[in-house]
Amino acid sequence: MAKLIYSMITSLDGYAEAAEGDLGTGAEDPEVHTFVNDLFRPVGTYLYGRRMYETMVYWETAHTEPEQPPHILQYARDWQAAEKIVYSTTLESVSSAKTRIERTFDPDAVRRLKAEADHDLTVDGPNLAAQAIAAGLVDEYHLFITTSVVGGGKRFFPDGVRLDLVLVEERAFDSGLIYARYRTR
Repeated sequence: MAKLIYSMITSLDGYAEAAEGDLGTGAEDPEVHTFVNDLFRPVGTYLYGRRMYETMVYWETAHTEPEQPPHILQYARDWQAAEKIVYSTTLESVSSAKTRIERTFDPDAVRRLKAEADHDLTVDGPNLAAQAIAAGLVDEYHLFITTSVVGGGKRFFPDGVRLDLVLVEERAFDSGLIYARYRTR
């Protein structure tokens, strides 16, 4: 059975989206990006909400921009090779290959996807991830923690959910970013 992974950049105070501005520095570091490439290359399917898909669809054409560094070109290739499911009631069409729209998040359908998949899946974006967490679907949490405290926004973990996790991997980068991978008990 494949794992469902929730991974995002998060501020030191636990926000995946800042109320104002960005989450701070570290994620644009080539060392971090290469690590992310290697970590998520085996992912077979990305589950996105509309807003996260609209951010990530950049990777469909990133390789066409001149003078892209190798780590950017590699991530674009890996992203293009994966399946994408976008959960949206408003999106009328998609602009990337291997992508389909689902109108509602169905936990049972995601359980079937996990059971039938040869490769892991990710759920991306705090709103969609909150639904997957509430349904008990997330197997691993990959946090990329910046050095910034942003004071508000959308939390990485949803309110009202208790999780007992085991730290299975951690890494600090020269940029100050910290990677922490947790597994559900």
